[in-house]
Amino acid sequence: MELRLYDTLAREKRPFRPLDPARVRMYVCGPTVYDFAHIGNARPVIVFDVLFRLLRHLYGAAHVTYVRNITDVDDKINARAAEEYPALPLNEAIRTVTEKTEQQFHADVDALGCLRPTIEPRATEHIEEMRVLIERLVAAGNAYVAEAHVLFSVPSMPDYGRLSRRPLDEMIAGARVDVAPYKRDPTDFVLWKPSKPGEPAWPSPSGIATPGRPGWHIECSAMSWQHLGETFDIHGGGIDLVFPHHENEIAQSRCAFRTPVMANYWMHNGFLQVEGEKMSKSLGNFFTIRELLNTTNFGSNKWHGRVLRLAMLMTQYRQPIDWTVDRLVEARKTLREWIDAVEGFEAESGALPSELLDVLSDDLNLPGALGVLHSLYRAARHRTDAVACRRFGSALAFLGLWGGEMSNDVFGYGVEVGEGPAPADIEALIADRNLARKEKNFHEADRIRDELAAMGVVLKDSKNGTTWEIAR
Repeated sequence: MELRLYDTLAREKRPFRPLDPARVRMYVCGPTVYDFAHIGNARPVIVFDVLFRLLRHLYGAAHVTYVRNITDVDDKINARAAEEYPALPLNEAIRTVTEKTEQQFHADVDALGCLRPTIEPRATEHIEEMRVLIERLVAAGNAYVAEAHVLFSVPSMPDYGRLSRRPLDEMIAGARVDVAPYKRDPTDFVLWKPSKPGEPAWPSPSGIATPGRPGWHIECSAMSWQHLGETFDIHGGGIDLVFPHHENEIAQSRCAFRTPVMANYWMHNGFLQVEGEKMSKSLGNFFTIRELLNTTNFGSNKWHGRVLRLAMLMTQYRQPIDWTVDRLVEARKTLREWIDAVEGFEAESGALPSELLDVLSDDLNLPGALGVLHSLYRAARHRTDAVACRRFGSALAFLGLWGGEMSNDVFGYGVEVGEGPAPADIEALIADRNLARKEKNFHEADRIRDELAAMGVVLKDSKNGTTWEIAR
């Protein structure tokens, strides 16, 4: 099956035809490094990691370049640096915050089983490229200088808005720019702005005497151009970036280089909500990756990174995802069974079952891929067929769901000695046992009871249901 990808710009799946099969190029918007990444940030990291793996398999690892940027100049970074390191000069404090946060981000996404991108450029290391792009836009009449700012003139681009297809009033309401009297049009957005005293500052473009710093959107245009060229294959990110960020990237890059497109394929993952509600600190349902890995404030449990990854892959990437404790419990139970089947069997390096390749080639059909994994598991679960076990292990390794860990590394992750198993896992096993009893599958019901007993869980069956307690 040929690779087909859903293109947000075209609003349809399209056969993937790289500009140069010997140099497949993908850019994905990365983190703004001022705090721990939240679980919503993990979704594009995992989704585009799967695509990166698939492209490497199809075209060869040496022929795929994946760029994911790091934004290290931003108002939120400035505020966090001043708050955490008030005794340091602001620029020094900013560097401390961004370097620390970048390390935290890498540690967290490594735990999710993600490969590192080919290149991770920092915005502050590409200021000169941003200045060059801004100068080109001003010279071409697509940008103008006003009160030490440089702004992109949206009306100068007749087909602005094709990606988001938003009406003008929504564009004005949703644009990430300040309402300012010096703007020629309400939709115009900032390419460069003057720096406040003490803030990071660089010589400004277009003859502006006041030192300044770049706007948000120009950063990605400059970094993608520097590392992938004027036009490249795939640009990805979360659906929340379609407007205004990606729309403005397209405007900047196309007008600067006079090209019909910036990227040939635009891919976006869906939103994430928590237990049916939008994730928000005010609602108390805001969770970072680090919290889920290391603390017990979500489902009274700590979760292994590969469990988080599997839970994320259980929904098609373009659809919204509801992040629930039940989802994680199901993912952990499933992954434990899968790893039980393959541990001790070495995965076939570079091998990939054709049926898995087929479903992934259909716009990263992740639920279909998990269906293939369930089928491979059924062939491997008894551990008597070494070939089946190695095939299954290869599939798990390809999707980043297994790196050679033993089952207990995942199932027992984070449970302290004497603490006992997590309540969420116990309840899930009891539910499975009750279902087995209802279906008169008493062999399976007894097996689950024995498994719970081995975990130190004592069951009490009555006419009112099953209760449990930890043996003391």
